[in-house]
Amino acid sequence: MPATILWVDDEIDLLRPYVIFLEQKGYNVETATNGHDAIEMVNAKPFDLVFLDENMPGISGLETLNQIKQIRPTLPVVMVTKSEEENIMDDAIGSKIADYLIKPVNPKQILLSIKKHIHGRELVTEKQIANYRVEFGTISQMISSARTANDWANIYRKLAYWQVLVTDNNDSNLKQILEMQQAEANHAFSKFIKNNYVNWFKNDEDKPLLSPNLLKEKVFPLIDNGRNVLVVLIDNLRYDQWKIIEPLILENWKVETEDMYYSILPTATQYARNAIFAGLMPMDLQNKYPELWVYDEEDEGKNLFEFDLLKYQLQRLGKNYSVFYEKANTLKPGMKIVDNLKGVLQNNLSVIVYNFVDMMSHSRTDSNMMRELASDEVAYLSLTRSWFQHSDLRTLLNEAAKHNVTVVITTDHGTMRVQNPVKVVGDKSTSTNLRYKLGRSLNYNHKEVFEIKTPADVHLPRTTISSSYIFAFGNNFFAYPNNYNYYVNYYRDTFQHGGISLEEMIIPVIVLSPNI
Repeated sequence: MPATILWVDDEIDLLRPYVIFLEQKGYNVETATNGHDAIEMVNAKPFDLVFLDENMPGISGLETLNQIKQIRPTLPVVMVTKSEEENIMDDAIGSKIADYLIKPVNPKQILLSIKKHIHGRELVTEKQIANYRVEFGTISQMISSARTANDWANIYRKLAYWQVLVTDNNDSNLKQILEMQQAEANHAFSKFIKNNYVNWFKNDEDKPLLSPNLLKEKVFPLIDNGRNVLVVLIDNLRYDQWKIIEPLILENWKVETEDMYYSILPTATQYARNAIFAGLMPMDLQNKYPELWVYDEEDEGKNLFEFDLLKYQLQRLGKNYSVFYEKANTLKPGMKIVDNLKGVLQNNLSVIVYNFVDMMSHSRTDSNMMRELASDEVAYLSLTRSWFQHSDLRTLLNEAAKHNVTVVITTDHGTMRVQNPVKVVGDKSTSTNLRYKLGRSLNYNHKEVFEIKTPADVHLPRTTISSSYIFAFGNNFFAYPNNYNYYVNYYRDTFQHGGISLEEMIIPVIVLSPNI
């Protein structure tokens, strides 16, 4: 169906050649010679675009613009003006014009503006599809030739880039092809982890940066170079979620470095985050500070001692930093930090653990409404962007940019939307996580899991001498045979963590400095 354009100008007769030009291009063009008529026409029928003269007798272009926006807030209006005076442009832009043209206009300018504001999304979609067709082959080649942890980080960067682009693209074919390639990548990545993970603890040569060394390698050197550092650890933040909120953060910050590191297995808060703060693998942490380690089957909170673990790590490394620590499970604690931000940031090291993304992920499992809001990867990213845009964390970062501080944004692990159930049998003491199991006498299909029968090989604690770990691959999740169908239907398409996937294991660590 051809687009319909309204052109408003008190000298519309002089513009008749432009109207004929647009009609020859297939557009329907209606005209008005004053603001009152234009407002009535917009109120009476839908238009796809309005060209609006800024200087008309009677009701002005700006007044007409304001009333049009009250009737049709999303209707794009292009202001046409003889004047380039700053105050006029400020008023027009403040009233949310889509664009402006300076008289005398020419046909190419007009056509370009129409394509931009009427056909922009369509043109972007076509261009993205064409680009991804080319990129698809490149990524497939990268997957087949990947040999190192860094190779896989580069593959995930590319996939995450396309995942973010797809968030604002309604083409279902593009989404489907991307999902297929993500599944292909995770299948190959799972094999890579199965073949290499144990060796990382025997040979440092090909070992990527892992959770226990994160602070030592990425944060402490900044402080030792004279900077005060604010670490914002957002629980459960995937790399593509970082990329979706990055433009909002860059309003006040600039990226110094954007790196990736690997979460240890299990990619679960109890293991990965405790390892970050302790600077130790879980088995070593449990041996050195047994009073601070809580086993899976125990009811006690699994991350109650992070500040203690951080202080012990600093003591072992001989770091005499002044330290602030806060865990924000709800919005209110974050706002208290903002109120006292200047004092907080005077510490050498300030750490804020922010759990909202993790809470959003878990609430999606338990709430039908949240399932609808985050029905797939695209919706999950959109929800992340919407949350951050209105969050107190954004307020905190905006305020922090006014101070002489370096910010490190990172996480402990990512998350995976699970779809494929894998049967496993264990006794009552087996851990309940859907993406990994710790227990004895576990019964499973060996081809469907990564099994670690000797946990000490990867520095993991065990509850009994016969305890072992198994990890789910890709989008698999573990289900018990009892009440199998109900269990599967309840958890399928929910976001879980603990297992092996690009999204869970390869996670961001970003260093920011203020650009204010």
